[in-house]
Amino acid sequence: MSINWYPGHMKKTNELIRENLKLVDVIIEIIDARIPLSSRNPIIDEVSANKHHIIVMNKSDLADNKLSELWMAEFKKKNIQCVLFNSTKDSIVKFMGALKVISDEIEMKYKKKGFYNKQIRAMIVGIPNAGKSTFINNISKRKGTATGDKPGVTRAKQWIKVKNNIDMLDTPGILWPKIETDEQGYRLAATGAIREEILNKTDIATFILDFMRQNYPDNLRKKYNLSDLSNMEDMMYDIGIKNGCLLKGNEIDLERVTRLIISDFRKGRLGKLTMERP
Repeated sequence: MSINWYPGHMKKTNELIRENLKLVDVIIEIIDARIPLSSRNPIIDEVSANKHHIIVMNKSDLADNKLSELWMAEFKKKNIQCVLFNSTKDSIVKFMGALKVISDEIEMKYKKKGFYNKQIRAMIVGIPNAGKSTFINNISKRKGTATGDKPGVTRAKQWIKVKNNIDMLDTPGILWPKIETDEQGYRLAATGAIREEILNKTDIATFILDFMRQNYPDNLRKKYNLSDLSNMEDMMYDIGIKNGCLLKGNEIDLERVTRLIISDFRKGRLGKLTMERP
C-alpha cells in the first residue's frame, strides 16, 4: 500500500508554515500519544531547525501510561522537550510551565538586544485530527476555535492570544505527500488523521482488532465478551451478534460492526492503548 493524499489546503499549509517561520520564536508540535511516531510529520523537524521546539503528546488519557513514559524518555534522549496533555487542569499547568521556561529564555535574549516587552510568538503544528484546536481552546481558555473528530477542520491560520506576552499561530493539520508503509497508513486511519474514504473501513477495523489481540487481548475480551481471538471473521461475527449489528436472516451488518469498532477505538472504549513503542 502506498497512500498519496496531499490535498490542496495541505500544500498551502506547508507553504504557510515556511513563510511564517520568521515570525515565530517557538514551534509547538501536537502529536497523538497513541501513535507518537506515525503522528510526527517529518517536515516539522526540517522547518523547526534553530527554533525552540516543544512536543505535546495530546490525548494522553487514551494512551498506555507505561508506553507514554517510555516515549517521554525517548524524546528527552534526543534533547526534545515533551509534555503529556489531556485537557485537564494539571496538564495545562505543566505545559504552561514548560512554555514559561522557554519564553523567559527568549525574553532574556530580546532584552540583551535592547528589546523590552517583546511579544513571544509560537506556531502550533501537527497532523490532522491530532487535537490542535482543542489544545489551543484549553490553553487560551476560549471556545472560538472550531474542533471536530475528522481531519481538516482548521483550514486557515489564526492568531490567538494566550497570555499578555504570548501569541499562538494555529495552522491547519498537515500530512506529508506520501505515506509509504501499510502499518503507518492504518494507524493514521484508525486515529482519524486520514479520511476514512482513503482506505477500506473494514480493513481499518480488522487492523484494530488484530493489533488489540496481539497487544491488549484482555481489553478486547472484556469489551466485547469474546472467548476466542484466533479467527478474525469469527470475532467480527461475535461482535456483531452481541451488539445487535444484524441484517435480516441473522446475518451481521458488517458496515455497522466496522463503524462500532473504529468508534470504540477512537473514543477510548477499548482501554488505554498505544500502537507504537520507542
